[in-house]
Amino acid sequence: MATGDEHATPPLRSDAERNRERVLAAARAVFARDGLGASMASVAREAGVGIATLFRRFPAKEDLVAAVFADRMDAYAETIETALADADPWRGFTGFLEKVCAMQAADRGFADVLTMSFPTAKPLEARRRQAYEGFVQLIDRAKASGRLREDFVSKDLVLLLMATAGVINATGQHAPDGWRRVLAFMIQSYEAPARAPLPDGPTDTALYRAMLSLGSARSPSL
Repeated sequence: MATGDEHATPPLRSDAERNRERVLAAARAVFARDGLGASMASVAREAGVGIATLFRRFPAKEDLVAAVFADRMDAYAETIETALADADPWRGFTGFLEKVCAMQAADRGFADVLTMSFPTAKPLEARRRQAYEGFVQLIDRAKASGRLREDFVSKDLVLLLMATAGVINATGQHAPDGWRRVLAFMIQSYEAPARAPLPDGPTDTALYRAMLSLGSARSPSL
Protein backbone atom coordinates (compact mmCIF):
# COMPACT_ATOMS: atom_id res chain seq x y z
CA MET A 1 0.00 0.00 0.00
CA ALA A 2 1.43 3.42 -0.96
CA THR A 3 2.08 6.00 1.74
CA GLY A 4 1.35 9.72 1.52
CA ASP A 5 5.07 10.42 1.00
CA GLU A 6 5.19 8.11 -2.00
CA HIS A 7 2.19 9.84 -3.56
CA ALA A 8 3.84 13.25 -3.05
CA THR A 9 7.01 12.47 -5.02
CA PRO A 10 5.74 12.75 -8.66
CA PRO A 11 4.18 16.22 -8.18
CA LEU A 12 7.47 17.48 -6.71
CA ARG A 13 9.35 16.19 -9.75
CA SER A 14 6.74 17.75 -12.03
CA ASP A 15 7.06 21.10 -10.24
CA ALA A 16 10.83 20.98 -10.59
CA GLU A 17 10.55 20.35 -14.32
CA ARG A 18 8.02 23.17 -14.71
CA ASN A 19 10.37 25.52 -12.87
CA ARG A 20 13.24 24.49 -15.15
CA GLU A 21 11.18 25.10 -18.29
CA ARG A 22 10.01 28.44 -16.91
CA VAL A 23 13.61 29.48 -16.30
CA LEU A 24 14.70 28.40 -19.78
CA ALA A 25 11.82 30.27 -21.44
CA ALA A 26 12.64 33.38 -19.42
CA ALA A 27 16.35 33.13 -20.22
CA ARG A 28 15.60 32.80 -23.95
CA ALA A 29 13.51 35.95 -23.84
CA VAL A 30 15.96 37.96 -21.73
CA PHE A 31 19.10 36.92 -23.64
CA ALA A 32 17.41 37.45 -27.02
CA ARG A 33 16.43 40.98 -25.98
CA ASP A 34 19.46 42.05 -23.93
CA GLY A 35 22.29 39.72 -24.95
CA LEU A 36 24.43 37.65 -22.62
CA GLY A 37 25.28 40.74 -20.57
CA ALA A 38 21.89 40.28 -18.89
CA SER A 39 22.19 39.22 -15.27
CA MET A 40 21.04 35.97 -13.73
CA ALA A 41 18.87 38.09 -11.42
CA SER A 42 17.02 39.52 -14.42
CA VAL A 43 16.38 35.99 -15.68
CA ALA A 44 15.04 34.98 -12.26
CA ARG A 45 12.70 37.99 -12.22
CA GLU A 46 11.46 37.21 -15.72
CA ALA A 47 10.82 33.59 -14.69
CA GLY A 48 9.12 34.56 -11.44
CA VAL A 49 11.44 32.42 -9.33
CA GLY A 50 13.95 33.22 -6.62
CA ILE A 51 17.62 33.59 -7.46
CA ALA A 52 18.37 30.59 -5.23
CA THR A 53 16.01 28.44 -7.30
CA LEU A 54 17.73 29.57 -10.47
CA PHE A 55 21.18 28.69 -9.16
CA ARG A 56 19.98 25.29 -7.94
CA ARG A 57 18.95 24.50 -11.51
CA PHE A 58 21.94 26.20 -13.17
CA PRO A 59 24.91 26.67 -10.79
CA ALA A 60 26.86 28.80 -13.30
CA LYS A 61 25.79 31.15 -16.06
CA GLU A 62 27.57 28.97 -18.63
CA ASP A 63 25.27 26.09 -17.63
CA LEU A 64 22.24 28.24 -18.39
CA VAL A 65 23.71 29.52 -21.66
CA ALA A 66 24.47 25.96 -22.80
CA ALA A 67 20.91 24.81 -22.06
CA VAL A 68 19.26 27.83 -23.68
CA PHE A 69 21.29 27.83 -26.89
CA ALA A 70 21.71 24.11 -27.55
CA ASP A 71 18.91 24.12 -30.14
CA ARG A 72 20.22 27.27 -31.82
CA MET A 73 23.70 25.81 -32.11
CA ASP A 74 22.10 22.73 -33.68
CA ALA A 75 20.31 24.99 -36.18
CA TYR A 76 23.61 26.75 -36.89
CA ALA A 77 25.31 23.44 -37.67
CA GLU A 78 22.37 22.34 -39.82
CA THR A 79 22.67 25.57 -41.82
CA ILE A 80 26.22 24.52 -42.70
CA GLU A 81 24.97 21.12 -43.87
CA THR A 82 22.34 22.79 -46.06
CA ALA A 83 24.97 25.06 -47.59
CA LEU A 84 27.25 22.10 -48.34
CA ALA A 85 24.37 20.40 -50.14
CA ASP A 86 23.96 23.34 -52.54
CA ALA A 87 25.14 22.45 -56.03
CA ASP A 88 26.50 25.99 -56.45
CA PRO A 89 29.47 26.39 -54.03
CA TRP A 90 29.42 30.20 -54.08
CA ARG A 91 25.67 30.35 -53.49
CA GLY A 92 26.06 27.85 -50.65
CA PHE A 93 28.85 29.93 -49.11
CA THR A 94 27.09 33.30 -49.35
CA GLY A 95 23.73 31.80 -48.40
CA PHE A 96 25.25 30.44 -45.22
CA LEU A 97 26.67 33.85 -44.31
CA GLU A 98 23.29 35.49 -44.85
CA LYS A 99 21.45 32.90 -42.78
CA VAL A 100 23.85 32.95 -39.84
CA CYS A 101 23.87 36.76 -39.71
CA ALA A 102 20.06 36.70 -39.78
CA MET A 103 20.19 34.31 -36.81
CA GLN A 104 22.38 36.84 -35.02
CA ALA A 105 19.97 39.67 -35.78
CA ALA A 106 17.00 37.67 -34.50
CA ASP A 107 18.62 36.85 -31.15
CA ARG A 108 21.18 39.12 -29.48
CA GLY A 109 22.10 36.33 -27.10
CA PHE A 110 22.97 33.98 -29.93
CA ALA A 111 24.90 36.78 -31.63
CA ASP A 112 27.02 36.83 -28.47
CA VAL A 113 27.33 33.03 -28.32
CA LEU A 114 28.76 32.89 -31.83
CA THR A 115 31.59 35.27 -30.92
CA MET A 116 32.48 33.76 -27.53
CA SER A 117 33.89 30.52 -26.20
CA PHE A 118 32.50 28.52 -23.27
CA PRO A 119 35.11 25.90 -22.31
CA THR A 120 32.97 24.17 -19.69
CA ALA A 121 29.95 23.83 -22.02
CA LYS A 122 31.30 20.71 -23.73
CA PRO A 123 28.28 19.75 -25.90
CA LEU A 124 27.85 23.33 -27.11
CA GLU A 125 31.52 23.64 -28.03
CA ALA A 126 31.52 20.20 -29.69
CA ARG A 127 28.65 21.31 -31.93
CA ARG A 128 30.52 24.53 -32.70
CA ARG A 129 33.61 22.52 -33.73
CA GLN A 130 31.46 20.33 -35.97
CA ALA A 131 30.04 23.44 -37.65
CA TYR A 132 33.55 24.86 -38.03
CA GLU A 133 34.71 21.73 -39.85
CA GLY A 134 31.78 22.09 -42.22
CA PHE A 135 32.61 25.74 -42.82
CA VAL A 136 36.16 24.79 -43.80
CA GLN A 137 34.62 22.54 -46.47
CA LEU A 138 32.44 25.45 -47.62
CA ILE A 139 35.57 27.58 -48.03
CA ASP A 140 37.38 24.88 -50.01
CA ARG A 141 34.41 24.39 -52.34
CA ALA A 142 33.96 28.13 -52.93
CA LYS A 143 37.67 28.55 -53.69
CA ALA A 144 37.67 25.57 -56.05
CA SER A 145 34.82 27.20 -57.96
CA GLY A 146 36.98 30.28 -58.52
CA ARG A 147 34.52 32.62 -56.78
CA LEU A 148 36.14 33.01 -53.34
CA ARG A 149 39.44 34.85 -53.01
CA GLU A 150 42.35 32.58 -52.11
CA ASP A 151 43.41 34.46 -48.99
CA PHE A 152 40.07 34.04 -47.22
CA VAL A 153 40.53 31.86 -44.12
CA SER A 154 38.15 30.35 -41.60
CA LYS A 155 39.07 32.94 -38.95
CA ASP A 156 37.51 35.56 -41.21
CA LEU A 157 34.10 34.13 -40.30
CA VAL A 158 34.71 34.90 -36.62
CA LEU A 159 35.78 38.43 -37.49
CA LEU A 160 32.68 38.85 -39.64
CA LEU A 161 30.41 37.63 -36.84
CA MET A 162 32.09 39.97 -34.36
CA ALA A 163 31.58 42.86 -36.78
CA THR A 164 27.93 42.10 -37.46
CA ALA A 165 27.25 41.48 -33.76
CA GLY A 166 28.59 44.97 -33.07
CA VAL A 167 26.38 46.49 -35.76
CA ILE A 168 23.33 44.59 -34.52
CA ASN A 169 23.92 45.71 -30.92
CA ALA A 170 24.50 49.32 -31.99
CA THR A 171 21.55 49.69 -34.36
CA GLY A 172 19.04 47.72 -32.30
CA GLN A 173 15.41 48.48 -33.08
CA HIS A 174 16.21 51.77 -34.78
CA ALA A 175 17.90 50.30 -37.87
CA PRO A 176 17.40 46.54 -37.51
CA ASP A 177 18.48 45.71 -41.07
CA GLY A 178 21.72 47.69 -40.99
CA TRP A 179 23.70 44.46 -40.77
CA ARG A 180 22.50 43.47 -44.25
CA ARG A 181 24.41 46.32 -45.88
CA VAL A 182 27.55 45.51 -43.91
CA LEU A 183 27.30 41.85 -44.93
CA ALA A 184 26.77 42.77 -48.59
CA PHE A 185 29.94 44.87 -48.52
CA MET A 186 31.84 42.00 -46.92
CA ILE A 187 30.60 39.39 -49.40
CA GLN A 188 31.68 41.59 -52.30
CA SER A 189 35.11 41.96 -50.71
CA TYR A 190 35.41 38.16 -50.38
CA GLU A 191 34.81 37.54 -54.07
CA ALA A 192 37.66 36.69 -56.44
CA PRO A 193 39.70 38.17 -57.94
CA ALA A 194 41.12 40.04 -54.97
CA ARG A 195 41.85 43.68 -55.70
CA ALA A 196 44.75 43.91 -53.23
CA PRO A 197 46.48 41.75 -50.62
CA LEU A 198 45.13 41.72 -47.09
CA PRO A 199 47.02 42.47 -43.87
CA ASP A 200 47.81 39.49 -41.68
CA GLY A 201 44.94 38.30 -39.55
CA PRO A 202 45.07 37.43 -35.85
CA THR A 203 46.64 34.16 -34.83
CA ASP A 204 44.41 31.28 -33.74
CA THR A 205 45.56 31.78 -30.16
CA ALA A 206 44.89 35.52 -30.18
CA LEU A 207 41.40 35.06 -31.62
CA TYR A 208 40.57 32.31 -29.13
CA ARG A 209 41.69 34.55 -26.28
CA ALA A 210 39.50 37.32 -27.66
CA MET A 211 36.50 34.98 -27.64
CA LEU A 212 37.27 33.91 -24.06
CA SER A 213 37.62 37.55 -23.06
CA LEU A 214 34.23 38.41 -24.52
CA GLY A 215 32.70 35.57 -22.51
CA SER A 216 34.42 36.50 -19.26
CA ALA A 217 33.41 40.14 -19.72
CA ARG A 218 29.84 38.98 -19.04
CA SER A 219 30.77 37.31 -15.74
CA PRO A 220 30.39 40.40 -13.50
CA SER A 221 26.67 40.37 -14.35
CA LEU A 222 26.09 36.83 -13.13
